[in-house]
Amino acid sequence: MLLVALGCQTAKKPSSAVPPVPATTPSIQPHPQANEADRPTVASSTVNPKPKPAPEPAEARPDPVQQLLAIVGKQYQAGLDDSKAGRNASAEEHFQRAISLLEASPASMRSDPRFAQEYNRVLAGVKANANRWTPNKDAEYKDLLTASEPTDTAVDQKSQPAPIDEANEVTNYPVDPSLKAKATADIKATNSDLPLMMTDQVAGYINYFSTTRGHGTLEHALVRSGRYREMIERILKEEGVPQDLIYLAQAESGFYPYAVSRVGARGIWQFMATRARAYDLHRDFWMDERQDPEKSTRAAARHLRDLYNEFGDWYLAMAAYNSGPGTVQSAVKRTGYADFWELYRRNVLPRETRNYVPIILAVTIMAKNPAQYGLDSIVADHKLLYDTVKINYPVDLRLVADCVGASPEELQDLNPSLLRMVTPKGQFELHVPAGSGQKFQDAINSIPSDMRVWWRYHQVVPGDTLMSLARYYHTTLHAILDANQLDAQAAIEPGAKLIIPIAPTKRSAADVQTYAKRLTVYHVRKNDTVESVAENLGIAPATLRRWNRLKGNSLGGRRVLYVHLPVSPQTVAQETHVSSKGKPGKQLSASKSGLPLHHTVKRGETLYSIATSYNTSVSAIKQTNAHLATLRPGMVLVIPPSQ
Repeated sequence: MLLVALGCQTAKKPSSAVPPVPATTPSIQPHPQANEADRPTVASSTVNPKPKPAPEPAEARPDPVQQLLAIVGKQYQAGLDDSKAGRNASAEEHFQRAISLLEASPASMRSDPRFAQEYNRVLAGVKANANRWTPNKDAEYKDLLTASEPTDTAVDQKSQPAPIDEANEVTNYPVDPSLKAKATADIKATNSDLPLMMTDQVAGYINYFSTTRGHGTLEHALVRSGRYREMIERILKEEGVPQDLIYLAQAESGFYPYAVSRVGARGIWQFMATRARAYDLHRDFWMDERQDPEKSTRAAARHLRDLYNEFGDWYLAMAAYNSGPGTVQSAVKRTGYADFWELYRRNVLPRETRNYVPIILAVTIMAKNPAQYGLDSIVADHKLLYDTVKINYPVDLRLVADCVGASPEELQDLNPSLLRMVTPKGQFELHVPAGSGQKFQDAINSIPSDMRVWWRYHQVVPGDTLMSLARYYHTTLHAILDANQLDAQAAIEPGAKLIIPIAPTKRSAADVQTYAKRLTVYHVRKNDTVESVAENLGIAPATLRRWNRLKGNSLGGRRVLYVHLPVSPQTVAQETHVSSKGKPGKQLSASKSGLPLHHTVKRGETLYSIATSYNTSVSAIKQTNAHLATLRPGMVLVIPPSQ
């Protein structure tokens, strides 16, 4: 999704007035010379389908890094050209798109030397131009550039491509006359608070979503919709916008909070960073509220309401949501027509925006008529239920999981705005599984507030002893005894939970951390100290001092720190890899060796695929790797012998 990122424009304050919601199709004023076949038709009439276009020849896919940098280069050059011509708002839009493309790129691309070279070139050029033409908003724009510097957040954050990108690749999809006729009839019997209209473009996307390629995307989104539907419809109603705008989110993200588009838009509602700030969605090193389903829904509803108030038409409002109000206003001024379909016909909107409205209409028509499109057997996910606990201290999600008897993955899914496995310092609304709020409070009270990033709970299993736990977690027997008010002769029963006090400078075998090879620039903020930064980043203060040649605790005079971010904890077993000759090296099949093996997780693997390859089960792997956090490339798993 491409949203305008305008640092120079003043963000509109959400209006308290509730705009009227039109339930009828907007009137269309066709151009006097418009071809009859090009005009959109309402559901009560049909038009002869256009001839089926010839398939375009397949093109070889270029190097993905080269392809990305070519797109970035075009956006950057367009920004330079606009800046020289004094078109400041348009320049900022192009510059932000260039930065967002780089920011949203996967870690595999960021490790390419060409990426670093292009990023430095773009960032330097954008900063130089920002100083020339944004004197009053220089600090704000520099803050945007600072926030856009690439980091290794991918080590802690799940993401997946936004479905809207795949749909946007579909252009001139063949129109099935019988399918179009059926869809036209469906509209007549469909109750919707959005105007629904049938055109060849809409019919083409209905055909696309009816094929194997598109149908799976639609089904997956409808399944996930159950998690958020009640919340989204409630907020849309409260903000006075059509509740069927929920299908905009379905088309954009498939209701996946971690969806990231090719230009860096994030979350269920695919906000760009600057537009998100205009609607009070916070974004920093630790969290990104674009990925908070409820907060982003509120922001999206208000943004769409503002766009409707500006254009007086829901199709134009949706187009402006995609490409920015400035782009749509410019198209209207150029043509004199405040009508989406006329702008479509005249080809004055970006290609993605021209596709955007037909995609949403197609999704809406199909979702509201499930039986006609083979969607009636879908079972939606249950509503996402959770307790909200307001905390004012940082805490590791793995400790939270220990407290409530959940998995770290479940905690991440309940708190998708978190970019890392640790909550930010200060106020935060932590979501825990429904009914476990008080359980968490009771358990966390046993952990000192300044140790909640470090300490853990351990559930005793047969064979555990206090001494073996002390060795395993790199702590002392006395520390465990003292934290749990036990004496040295105390027996520990399987199933019991023990507090494991871990010194901030130490890591256990269950909680080993490695550091990313790429350096990350941390921009020092007011009141930062070595201790506070180290605590927030999960790095030992001595390590932070060594990396930056610091002495003491003060950061006075320092503008940036250079750090290697902690990579997610790995489960490190004591056994070595065993080969068929009894030496480290090639792994044996777990089904034949009878011994536990190591497996280093590769990109794209899942617990299910790993379990299948070793002829074992997901539950067996989880049980053997009791402290397993979210699965990530590079982790070492212990593979249990198959039974």
